Amino acid sequence: MTLSAENVSWRRGGALVVDGVSLHPRAGSTVGLLGPNGSGKSSLLRLLQGVARPDAGVVRLDADDLRGLRRRDIARAVATVSQYAETEVDLTVRDVVRLGRTPHRSVWGGDPAGDERAVDDALAQVQLTAKASDGWHTLSGGERQRAQIARALAQEPRELLLDEPTNHLDIRHQLDLLALVATLPVTTVVALHDLNLAATFCDDVVVLRRGRVVAAGPPAQVLTPELIADVYEVDARTTIDPETGRLAITYLWESRTRG
Repeated sequence: MTLSAENVSWRRGGALVVDGVSLHPRAGSTVGLLGPNGSGKSSLLRLLQGVARPDAGVVRLDADDLRGLRRRDIARAVATVSQYAETEVDLTVRDVVRLGRTPHRSVWGGDPAGDERAVDDALAQVQLTAKASDGWHTLSGGERQRAQIARALAQEPRELLLDEPTNHLDIRHQLDLLALVATLPVTTVVALHDLNLAATFCDDVVVLRRGRVVAAGPPAQVLTPELIADVYEVDARTTIDPETGRLAITYLWESRTRG
């Protein structure tokens, strides 16, 4: 079992932002949430995270309704990385990653040695061990995102939710970050804008439009020229790379602007 959503709907500020969405990731898979701006990707992640409650439907962790679980218990299983990570406090990279141990601490202080082992392991997984003592503000954008993923991994979660983690990163750091995410031993749901990145690194994709699922499944089956034209209003050509077997998408913007 894993984190799942069954026919969830949610109104925010009077607007229906998630409309009857079901999501059942396979354990250990990487699922991409796709769709134009305002399609409901971030809102769905908030429901999966448990920081918002659906007006209808249910989000479950294993067989348990998220609404019946304590925040601490959810945080021990589900970690989240948001688009932006800033702090005015002068923290080291290790300090930031250590914040991921908060759900495991008790009023008696928890297990300090275990906490440090988890922090060490998380830093190693994202290849930031050498920068553990560096200041947060000295890191590049890509390094900050990796540090935030390390913080999430220090929680020792089974589920990882990422909201546009490649925003504001250059191409190399986008590729490095998603290659890392795809190899993590967790179930991952990641909101993305870039369809080629989703096709390269996601096992499955879910395409949203105006809060509803319009298609779901393996990228090569879902991301067809017809769907891209319908959802994104862009003409595209799709091919399968003979070496990787992955889908590649070429946009044909001129054909539409000249048409």
